[in-house]
Formats: sequence, C-alpha cells, structure tokens
Amino acid sequence: MRGEIMYREMTISDARSVLPLYIDYYNTCEDGEWTEETAGRRIRQVLGMDGGYGLLMEDGNNPIGFVMGYFKQYDDLVSFMPEEIVIGLSSQGRGLGTALLRETERRVRELGAAGIELSAVNDGMHAHFYGKEWYKNAGNFVQMVKWFHA
Repeated sequence: MRGEIMYREMTISDARSVLPLYIDYYNTCEDGEWTEETAGRRIRQVLGMDGGYGLLMEDGNNPIGFVMGYFKQYDDLVSFMPEEIVIGLSSQGRGLGTALLRETERRVRELGAAGIELSAVNDGMHAHFYGKEWYKNAGNFVQMVKWFHA
C-alpha cells in the first residue's frame, strides 16, 4: 500500500537517498552519463550554495521526487531558480510533477520569491509540462554557452 504524499525541505543529507532517482531519470530520459559521484556532487553544489533550497516529495519514507535550486537576489526582488525538478520514473504520469511544481511555487512565494525563472530542455514534453502551468518563454533572454574542447 502506498503512503500519503508528503513534502519537506530537502537538505544536503538527503543527497544519498535521491541519487537513484536523479541517475535513473537523467541517464534514461536525457541520455546522461551520471554516476553516484557526479550526481552527488551536483546535488551538494546546488543545495550548498548561498540561497540553496530543495523540496523533497516522499511517499511514506520513500523519496519519489524533488526540486532543487536557489534564491537569486536582484536589486528590487528575489526570484527562485530551479536547477532540477525530478520525479522518479516509476512515479511519472500521475500528476506528481505538477503537484511538486505547485507546492514549490507556494513555498518559495512564502519565503519571499517574486517569481520563478528556469531553464528547460527545448522540446515538446517540457513545453507542455511548463506551459500548462502558465510558464512562458521569457523572450528577452537567450542561454549562451561555450564549451572548451581539448
């Protein structure tokens, strides 16, 4: 029997328990090559930064999803910048990602965020997921990247 869905603030000490969700999702769905070492480092980096914040979604005592990011200060407001939103593969397709996003919005707003800014993969799945929650393309920002090759 499944337990009640609960939310709690995620801390660095939760990194080990969410590693399987992170690695399984990104290596299966995003063609990643994450290891326990690299995923653990990524989680600790985000949660450990100044303004780092995470929200863990649990079914009973089992983590089934999480969001992690940071609060970003501007001159006149603070926004929340999610770096990762992950729902375990076995828990997808049941509206849990939407529930996690909505709970994140509620909590970061209570903590003083004026809004959420995020980067997402430019594909139909992500456009649908965020679009149904009224997220839109900022239009005035373009993500720039330069990779160094050996």
